[in-house]
Amino acid sequence: MSDLIELSQKGAVLTLTLNRPEKYNAINDAMLATLYAEVRRFAVSDDIQVLLIRANGRYFSAGADLNSGLVPDFSSRSPRAIRSWLRGSERSLTPLGELMEAIEKPVVVAHNGPCIGGALELSLSCDFRLAADSAAYYLPETRLGAVPNGGGTARLTRMIGPHWARWMLIAGKTIDATKAEAIGLVHAVYPQAEFDVEVDAFCQSLAEMPPEAIGATKIAIELVADLGSAAARNVERIATSALVFGDELEACMAAAQQRVSPT
Repeated sequence: MSDLIELSQKGAVLTLTLNRPEKYNAINDAMLATLYAEVRRFAVSDDIQVLLIRANGRYFSAGADLNSGLVPDFSSRSPRAIRSWLRGSERSLTPLGELMEAIEKPVVVAHNGPCIGGALELSLSCDFRLAADSAAYYLPETRLGAVPNGGGTARLTRMIGPHWARWMLIAGKTIDATKAEAIGLVHAVYPQAEFDVEVDAFCQSLAEMPPEAIGATKIAIELVADLGSAAARNVERIATSALVFGDELEACMAAAQQRVSPT
């Protein structure tokens, strides 16, 4: 494992901290390998219910290290080869983002400062994005002659709509944390001095949620986003009915009924 990513666990929360501040936490090959390994461990570990990704230093991350293997080899001049690399290579951020989306547990990212390029694309795969008031967001790919290809086009447009996607992708504009919250890119913004405490409290509250219900809800949200109203309600019914096969629903309901029972 790379010491460029610090690992810690508090209760059911696993924290991965980007630790390359002298390079603005630009993600290199060793860091990406650690991220893949730890995300896979998170996926199968029953004692870990929440994954938090955060960073040391002034930046969250400047994105992919342009001198690393995270940049595809364009010398082949083969569009098919590039598409294959983006889709399947473990030096690509794309499969990692898809893996995080598929895990039926919450993934949280905490942006303590600027979040750029591939780091923002990877963040779009997380369930929750929390920002300090010093955070800022920028996708430089079009200025480099490319199209954001790790979710920076598909996920971003789905999340904030074509209007603001054009602002960030075509115009290449940087947005601050306040604007990011207003357009739906991040869920909450906190003062820098309170940021770490607020992030930890949020993750601990997530870890206390019923895991089966969280997993079913994560799947349901992803499905209903692309369905009409009637079909989406059927997804709700299917997800709820599936929970009756476990003990969690009955236990949670019994506890709730006990709390509200008249004395």
